[in-house]
Amino acid sequence: MQTQIKICEIASLAEARLAMDAGADALGFVCARPKSPRTIDERLVAEIAPRIPQTITTYLLTSELTARGIVDHVERTGTSAVQILAPINAEESRLLPRLLPGIRLVQVIHVEDESALEHIERYAPDVDAFLLDSGKPMSPTPEYGGTGRTHDWSVSAEFVRRSPLPVALAGGLTPVNVREAIESVRPHSVDVYSGVRTLGALDQEKLSEFVHAVRSAEEM
Repeated sequence: MQTQIKICEIASLAEARLAMDAGADALGFVCARPKSPRTIDERLVAEIAPRIPQTITTYLLTSELTARGIVDHVERTGTSAVQILAPINAEESRLLPRLLPGIRLVQVIHVEDESALEHIERYAPDVDAFLLDSGKPMSPTPEYGGTGRTHDWSVSAEFVRRSPLPVALAGGLTPVNVREAIESVRPHSVDVYSGVRTLGALDQEKLSEFVHAVRSAEEM
């Protein structure tokens, strides 16, 4: 099966079009708090999302920790999927499929050590997929991703083997290392931010190199 490609932290309609032209299957919009240069105003997401073809999945990246907060955030932006950036209470997670029918639910798991594997059983009944990243959401200054750091891919590979759901891989991926990452982890999809940007702006050449590297990995 073809590895799906998600380009994250899209900042404008122009960036969305650049990513799609390069071969992206999905787009991510960061509306997490606190705001940073990587976040986009949710009102702008609400303007962009309806202009994206339905064949492209649009992801809201949210730091909300309650089901109602997540639902309200999705409804304000109009995306077709939501990526939950931090661990949420299991009871809140159980509410989401009923409150957001038709919306793809993805729980992010930040791989700091082998304890990441414990989250599979906790969340799998209530979400559609997992995404493995390299943040530290529970630190004094929370990191929800976009760190440019890789994590232990051997843990990620074991997560993929154990998970009953599709698993996306993020965290420090670049045109140089994404082929090795795919061969090591065998994820359903890959998610990239800093690896395809120059001075914060989406770089067409890096995008092309990234997509080519992903497709070349599939030929092995």
